[in-house]
Amino acid sequence: MGMPAAGFWTRDSVLALPEDGNRYELVDGELLVSPSPRGAHQAGVAELFRLVDPYVRTHRVGRVCFSPADLDFRSGQLLQPDLFVGARVAARDPVDWAEYGIPLLVAEVLSPSTAHHDRVTKRRYYQRAGVPVYWIIDLDLRSVEIWSPGDHTPVTTEHMLLWQPDIGLPPLVIDLPRYFRAVWAE
Repeated sequence: MGMPAAGFWTRDSVLALPEDGNRYELVDGELLVSPSPRGAHQAGVAELFRLVDPYVRTHRVGRVCFSPADLDFRSGQLLQPDLFVGARVAARDPVDWAEYGIPLLVAEVLSPSTAHHDRVTKRRYYQRAGVPVYWIIDLDLRSVEIWSPGDHTPVTTEHMLLWQPDIGLPPLVIDLPRYFRAVWAE
């Protein structure tokens, strides 16, 4: 298949790319290409899933998933967040990518090759799309940036991460020093 000219990528043209080990995303017509992540990145995503998933299941919030994914945020984009929570649809958990709509939570674990896109390109899109909470996890600095729509600067934390998808639920509390120790197998 020929490659579309820069700036003319569509969701269908990205989905038609051959499987080559890269992760392809489309944000506002810009193709984002990421190589396979490092092991620490995968450990960070896996540990985050272990912490978020029980909370989401217990409180019947929706479903926790991770990349690869083909989310479009109801806008013809193609996004593959490292971890995301899709809200329940018609009293059941979402199953198909189209049912995920705008996730309740998106988390990206930084890698050297993706840091700029996670902090700038994708962050701006997630905010514009109305993602209520976006976490940018920096494993090397052992900190998390927390973004919401309308924020101009993040709240940064190194100690405790809270998420409360509904005011009627108790918050999920993540002890960040413990999380980072688990990721780095300390």
